[in-house]
Amino acid sequence: MQTQGLLIFAAALVFFAFVMTMMSFKIIRPFEKGLVERLGKYQRTLNSGLNIIIPFLDTVIKIDMREIVLDVPSQMVITKDNVGVEVDAVIFAQVTDPVRTKYEIGNYILAATKLAQTNLRNIIGEMELDQSLTSRDIINTQLRDVLDTATDKWGVRVNRVEIQRIDPPMDITEAMSRQMKAERDKRAAILEAEGLRQAAILKAEGQKIGNILEAEGRAEAIKRVADADKYKEIAIAQGQGQAIVTVFTAIHEGRASEEVITIKYLEALAKIADGQASKIFLPIEASGVLASLGAAVEMIAGGKGDARGREKPRPGGGGAAAPDMPKA
Repeated sequence: MQTQGLLIFAAALVFFAFVMTMMSFKIIRPFEKGLVERLGKYQRTLNSGLNIIIPFLDTVIKIDMREIVLDVPSQMVITKDNVGVEVDAVIFAQVTDPVRTKYEIGNYILAATKLAQTNLRNIIGEMELDQSLTSRDIINTQLRDVLDTATDKWGVRVNRVEIQRIDPPMDITEAMSRQMKAERDKRAAILEAEGLRQAAILKAEGQKIGNILEAEGRAEAIKRVADADKYKEIAIAQGQGQAIVTVFTAIHEGRASEEVITIKYLEALAKIADGQASKIFLPIEASGVLASLGAAVEMIAGGKGDARGREKPRPGGGGAAAPDMPKA
């Protein structure tokens, strides 16, 4: 019996030793920190992995080091222009010092939430409604700075704050909707008028450019026609000049008499008279030419009379023969 009792005691002792050994090992996961308290006093901080403690004397408190999301409940806030808006937000926070998080504050989640609500009322209360609706980034930044400063002594870091919604009362929302619609209608009317004005300006400029181009085309055409007429007149004048030079040279070389020159002058006068003018202006030299012409005519007539006077009488009679009379 004594031997059996010894065996039972030895087995109990081994079992107790095994249990004590198992209780001495503590496993801390990667996202956790372990706070060791020995007889109610903070002893040390355990990192992730396998750690050894003294059973029954040491107690391990695990702190989650991951970032958490805190939902700030919706609340009514009065703006600077006395408009009540309903506001809520979310906070992204993370424990940086597990010792202070455990021993400096009882519930940092509740404390951060209440602090966010209070500061939301303060920040939005200093803004008018329009400013609060368009300044979400400013509200987020100011609220994050305030919360981060206050939670730093708790061993908590506020990484980000986001305003989820800012809802004005229904009547204010409807008034804003009507105002926005009127503003959009105004912008549309302005844009339409501006478009019509630009179209009219462009059309007028296009017509102006078209008229300028058409006028330039006409001017260029008139210029070219005038140049062509000028070249034509120059060519005709040059031809006539060459013809006059040729005639003058031929007359000079042929030693023409005054009668020939007079006849040529008369031919020129005939061309001058062949026109639509009702009056003809003759040069001063025309009187001399006409006198020469009269002398030439008298000379020609005298020559014919002498020829007739010198005509010999017909045979068989002493005088001139009488002209034949026509038969009845």
